[in-house]
Amino acid sequence: MKQIFLYAIALLFMSNNVRAQGNVIILEGNYQGKALYVQNPFGQGGVGFCASEVKVNGNITTDETNSSAFEIDLKAHKLNIGDKVEVKIFYKDGCKPKVLNPEVLKPRSTFEVVEMTVDKEGILNWKTKSEAGKLAFVVEQFRWNKWVKIGEVEGKGTPSINDYSFKVTPHSGKNQFRVRQTDYSGQPRVSQATNYTSVLPEIDFAPTRISKEREITFSQKGNSSTIETSFEVYDQYGNVVKKGYDSKVDISNLPKGSYFINYDNKMGEFSKK
Repeated sequence: MKQIFLYAIALLFMSNNVRAQGNVIILEGNYQGKALYVQNPFGQGGVGFCASEVKVNGNITTDETNSSAFEIDLKAHKLNIGDKVEVKIFYKDGCKPKVLNPEVLKPRSTFEVVEMTVDKEGILNWKTKSEAGKLAFVVEQFRWNKWVKIGEVEGKGTPSINDYSFKVTPHSGKNQFRVRQTDYSGQPRVSQATNYTSVLPEIDFAPTRISKEREITFSQKGNSSTIETSFEVYDQYGNVVKKGYDSKVDISNLPKGSYFINYDNKMGEFSKK
C-alpha cells in the first residue's frame, strides 16, 4: 500500500513538473569553445519541427530551429572558456529533439604546467595555463615502484596562469611528485614529475619475525629513535590489510602468516608466528 502511495505521489510530481516547465531538455556544463548540434524531428502528425525555442543562460537564442538539424552557437553569447552554461531546448508534445554532442559542455583536461617545485616547508607549488574547465588535480607521489595518490586540489578551470599548492610528506632520499587530471573521456592528462631530495633519515622496521609482539615499530636507520612514515601492509594474496601514517603498526589482529610491508621509500617482508 505504501509503495502504491509513493508511486502516485511521484506521478503527481512528474505531471506538475511537466506542466510547470513544459517539454524541455536541460543541459548544464562549461563553455569549451564549441557549438551544440541538435537533431530535430518533425512534430506530432508531421506538422512543423519539434523544437520550438532555445535559451542559453536564460536568453532566447536567434538560432534557426525550423529545420531537421540545427546548431546552437554558444560563441554568440560572448562566453569565455570555462564559463558556466545552461541550455534549455523547448519542444512540442509527441516528439523530442536529440542533442548529438552534449559532451562539448563537459570540462576537458587541457592544462599545461609551466612551473612545479617543492619548497623547504614541503609545499608542492605549481602553475598552470590553458585550463578549459574545472577539474580536480590529483596529486601523486612516486614510491614503492608506483604512483600513489596523496591528495586532491580543485582546479580553477580558467586559461590564464593559475597557482596551486599542496602540503606533501616526503620520504627519505629522492622524491618525485606530479599532478594528474581525468576528464569525461577517461584518459588521464599527467604533468611531468618534479624531483625533490629530502634530508630525512632512512627508516628501518622491526621485528621481521613476530611471535609475541603486538606491533611493528619504525625507527631511524642506525639508532632506536622512532619515526613516523607512510606504510601499507599486504597479505600474501595482495590485499591491503593495514594502511596509514605512524611510527607503529598494530598487528595484533592479523592472522598468522607472511606479509609484505611498504614504508618510507622501501619494501620489506615480515612473518607472524
